[in-house]
Amino acid sequence: MRTAPTILHLDMDAFFASAEQASKPSLRGKAVVVGGLGPRGVVATASYEARVFGVNSAMPMAQARRRAPNAAYLVPRFGLYREISEQVMGLLRALSPLVEPLSLDEAFVDLEAGGTAWDDASARLAGAKLRADIRAVTGLTGSVGLAASKMLAKIASEQAKPDGLVLIEPGTERALLGPMPVRTLPGVGPATGDHLRRAGITTVEELAEAGEDELVRLLGKAHGHALFAMALAHDDRPVVAERETKSVSVEDTYDVDIHDRVRVGLEVARLADRCVRRLRGAGLSGRTIVLKVRRYDFSTLTRSETLRGPTDDTGVVREAAARLLEGVDTTGGVRLLGVGVSGLADYTQEDLFAQAQASAEPTAEEHPADEPAEGAAAEEAAPAERRWPSGHDVRHAEHGHGWVQGSGLGRVTVRFETPYSEPGRVRTFRTDDPQLEPAEPLPLVERRPETADGLPAGSGPWAEEAGTQAPDPGSQASSVPASRPKSRSGGGGGAATSRP
Repeated sequence: MRTAPTILHLDMDAFFASAEQASKPSLRGKAVVVGGLGPRGVVATASYEARVFGVNSAMPMAQARRRAPNAAYLVPRFGLYREISEQVMGLLRALSPLVEPLSLDEAFVDLEAGGTAWDDASARLAGAKLRADIRAVTGLTGSVGLAASKMLAKIASEQAKPDGLVLIEPGTERALLGPMPVRTLPGVGPATGDHLRRAGITTVEELAEAGEDELVRLLGKAHGHALFAMALAHDDRPVVAERETKSVSVEDTYDVDIHDRVRVGLEVARLADRCVRRLRGAGLSGRTIVLKVRRYDFSTLTRSETLRGPTDDTGVVREAAARLLEGVDTTGGVRLLGVGVSGLADYTQEDLFAQAQASAEPTAEEHPADEPAEGAAAEEAAPAERRWPSGHDVRHAEHGHGWVQGSGLGRVTVRFETPYSEPGRVRTFRTDDPQLEPAEPLPLVERRPETADGLPAGSGPWAEEAGTQAPDPGSQASSVPASRPKSRSGGGGGAATSRP
């Protein structure tokens, strides 16, 4: 393990919910829950205000509504989240060439590889600069952990939440880990935790005291060895910059089980189209087509077919998925469908006959590339009725930009406000109002002239914030970034400004 805390772990604070709060002035400081709004939906992210009521990620949405009935419940806007994530990842790559993204809102960075940190002081300053830059560029907050290993850096960022920075000094790791519950360590889930508890092991210190042989006896060779090493604060895993994509897939869960075989076939074709768009967007093709079907009784079937060569052709993927569906019994009803492509390559070797046949057939109407929330795929065939997902952006010819508060019974309620305005007024329209149209999300921070380093003009590189160590007086550092959104009175907005 390293002798300096040069591994950085960044975790954006309640990312989806914070982005929604930053986008919607009327929701700042209030409980916000983002996820699938159908009967089978689950919580993707809950703001810190919602967490006070016991709402957490992966919780069934029905349970969340019981715990926080007055919260704002919104459908995810993945396009916006990806755009913000790309901005954040760009800032991370400016620190080092070794950046390992774990998800849209989380990543490891090897600061030593980028020459941006070599000891405690330089690592702390790099972390403080990153947090200030993220706030200046996105208007959101992130928590930073710094340590000599990936495991400890992630633990440090959890301690830093929300909107903080924690550095674990080399030599203090064992003392820090000792009193922590065993569930703190990676790979210790509920089952392993219960197994250890029955053996009288509840803390990391007790895990280390049990010894390697005992842990191997309790958990098996691989798991026992790994846990003993982590209990001793040993973690030599490197930061891996590129993770090879093994497959591309899309899936939808339906509010009501689908029994109509024709409808199932249409859904599979639509999923195949979405999957190919995502495949092409990544500049990839693949040889193996995979169909996933979860039936009414929760049994999940997976079927696959390997082609003669890699493809990114919509017709070829559609036909393969349809053939796979023919071998699946859907009589009792289907609650989830998915289509994926694996065996990826960056070139195609098409079956020309299949390609020509597919090009001669009419293609399905294009659908938005962003992932819908759970249940959003249950679109009925009525083409005239427009859908207005809660939380999504709209524009009215007279009232301007706003977002959907709710819809039903032929009406849609819109609050008209922007990330840079005061809380706006609410108005209700017919769902078919010709003056109301879907709109693209607005940036969370007003666009300003950029300096050579890509940051808004006037923003300082350092932030003197709670939980961070300010730079030396001689470093000519400014304090808070000057480009914070105007509407963010009180220090930055998002979940971090109004945490309980």
